[in-house]
Amino acid sequence: MQQTESPRRYRSVFISDLHLGTKGCRADFLADFLHSVECSHLYLVGDIVDGWRLRKSWYWDTHHDEVIRLVLRHARRGATVTYIPGNHDEKFRDWLGLEVAGVRLSAEAVHVTPDGRRLLVVHGDAFDSVVRYAKFLALLGDWAYDAALELNRLLNLARRRLGYPYWSLSQWLKRQVKGAVKAIDRYEEALANEARRRDMDGVICGHIHHAEMRSIGGVLYMNDGDWVESCTALVEHMDGRFELVSWAEERKLSFFRSRRNAGPAPAEILS
Repeated sequence: MQQTESPRRYRSVFISDLHLGTKGCRADFLADFLHSVECSHLYLVGDIVDGWRLRKSWYWDTHHDEVIRLVLRHARRGATVTYIPGNHDEKFRDWLGLEVAGVRLSAEAVHVTPDGRRLLVVHGDAFDSVVRYAKFLALLGDWAYDAALELNRLLNLARRRLGYPYWSLSQWLKRQVKGAVKAIDRYEEALANEARRRDMDGVICGHIHHAEMRSIGGVLYMNDGDWVESCTALVEHMDGRFELVSWAEERKLSFFRSRRNAGPAPAEILS
């Protein structure tokens, strides 16, 4: 699914919650994205490899291999690659401070924009009370989430055969549950308060699979989303502007614009 157009050039790219090692990971879309961009700074903001899932069963395909290869290629080409482990890849926290193949592991980072703004970069699980204080409930929630993703996969197989594009059941469910919406609000406010406490201008995080960019009490809150449901990344342009990129949506739009002359949709675009 790699594209032939010239790579997009960004100052920085932030991605998180890839969950490599799970069937729900859209490693095909992610590999396409990584192939299509160039950057000076690449931040891997946690839950890159899903250790929780890999401890139970092994799942790894060629798209997963391609993602790792492309991350390392960015490092070889001179990008500063920072890996901030999350709760699903918490074992990598034992290696904080090490640099492996050009990828440096850090508990957190401070990103400085061209105009001097200082942004705290963290995964965010430390500000999720369920993960921090009730890991059993988090694991139970992880099991339910995996079930929803499997149902989502089967649903989208049917949608693909009917000619419909990808649609995220789990995202739709979260939007319908008021408690989930309130939890997201509390999480965002907690991260913004932490950035304010540290005298930062903003915060960049992941963890909750909810891409967002907004000001909270004068603090810029940015969540780069995930590559299981929304397939989103946060990018910083050369002039310091930030943008949320929804790669699945961009590829659908690109495809449908040319569909009149291109024939039937490739399965990977609609899956």
